[in-house]
Amino acid sequence: MFGPHLVLEGYNCKKKDDLGNKDLLKNILEEFPEKLDMTIIMPPKVMHYDGGEIPEDSGTSGFVIIAESHIAIHTFPEKGFFTLDIFSCKPFDIDAAIDFVKQKYEPEYIDKKIFERGREFPRSLGRASQIINSERTDILTSKELTKV
Repeated sequence: MFGPHLVLEGYNCKKKDDLGNKDLLKNILEEFPEKLDMTIIMPPKVMHYDGGEIPEDSGTSGFVIIAESHIAIHTFPEKGFFTLDIFSCKPFDIDAAIDFVKQKYEPEYIDKKIFERGREFPRSLGRASQIINSERTDILTSKELTKV
């Protein structure tokens, strides 16, 4: 497997004001990688969206690019809701990630999904070549045996 992908949604957050706080979101994105033993390769980017024609859709979004992939958070203060997306090319402590964001926004309940990305991703080109060559040998051997 290439790595886990955590998709988390937090509902009825007690800290609604914090959901719209750009500085807090930036701090969360700066702290998150270290908590998960990951490496920031681009500083966090955080922005506010005013909701356009639907003011209650206003929110704050941010992401940080890490050597292992990315962490993104989207918040909707009026609705007491956030989403968190963490994709990593290496295993990470999913429970620690969930606990960290729960401490920040205090959701009443969460919904989580974990995907295994790149289930057939070859970690090593050398190892992938060995597997392919082995499979080719098996195919050739079985064809030769069926000829007899």
